[in-house]
Order: sequence, then structure tokens, then C-alpha cells
Amino acid sequence: MSNNDILRRIRFTFDFNDDKMISLWASAGGRANRAEISDWLKKEDDPQFQSLHDKQLAIFLNGFIIDRRGKRDGEIPKPEKTLDNNIILRKLKIALNLRDDDMVAILGLADLKVSKHEITAMFRKKDQRQYRACLDQFLRNFLHGLQIKYRKNI
Repeated sequence: MSNNDILRRIRFTFDFNDDKMISLWASAGGRANRAEISDWLKKEDDPQFQSLHDKQLAIFLNGFIIDRRGKRDGEIPKPEKTLDNNIILRKLKIALNLRDDDMVAILGLADLKVSKHEITAMFRKKDQRQYRACLDQFLRNFLHGLQIKYRKNI
């Protein structure tokens, strides 16, 4: 799944306008303007399309966490230079204050049946035996479940 697609889905699910998107980047110490956001949200076949780098998506997700949970004392979290689906899933879980049961229910809304054990395996360290990589299809279903749960007028 591309970073641009993830950004599009989050924006649609939570009905963020451009001002809100800019404020999310700013709250995490980043900068984005309307033109950049517009180019990131375009489809890949559009000539104005710009690829969203991992660090920019990490800043956006950190801003989403700060917006939903409040700013923590101390420094703003440093954005990761590289992201994988497991990190993205973890950041969404933190931002929305979800427990494993909540995630099972959200995935159920997207008609994906998983156990709590499968979900906790995705939040383990990569060197642990029980670690499981979050595949694109899993993340796509999770984002679809979020859309069903949080998007009004579906």
C-alpha cells in the first residue's frame, strides 16, 4: 500500500479539510502547504502527483496522535525515516486509543476475522519468534473498517 493511499484513506475517513491536514503536520513539528497536500492526494496517473515519503507520513501520523490524544510533556516524537505497515498500524492504534478487542471489532466490520493473538503478534519486535508482518491486505482491511466505524454518511 502506498503512503499516498494511506493518507487519502485517513483524510476521507475522518473528513479532514486542508487546514486540518496542515495543522496535523504543524503539531508534530512538520510543514506542509495546500499545494503539497493536493499533490500527495492526487491519483498516481495524474501529472501533478507527488509521492509521499515515509518521513512525511510519519510526521502526519505523529500529528494525528497529538491531535487525538493530546500533546505529551517533553519533546515532540521524532518521525521515523522508514515506515512499514506494522509501524503505521501501531500509530493508528495509539492515535485512536484502541485496544486489541477494538481492533478485532474494526477488522470484523471489514469482514476480516482475526484473533487478538494475530494482532498482538504485529506489535512485537521483529526479532521475536511470534512476530508477524502486517501485510498490505491486512492494513487495507483495517483502514476500511475504520472508515465504516468513523465515517459518517456511508
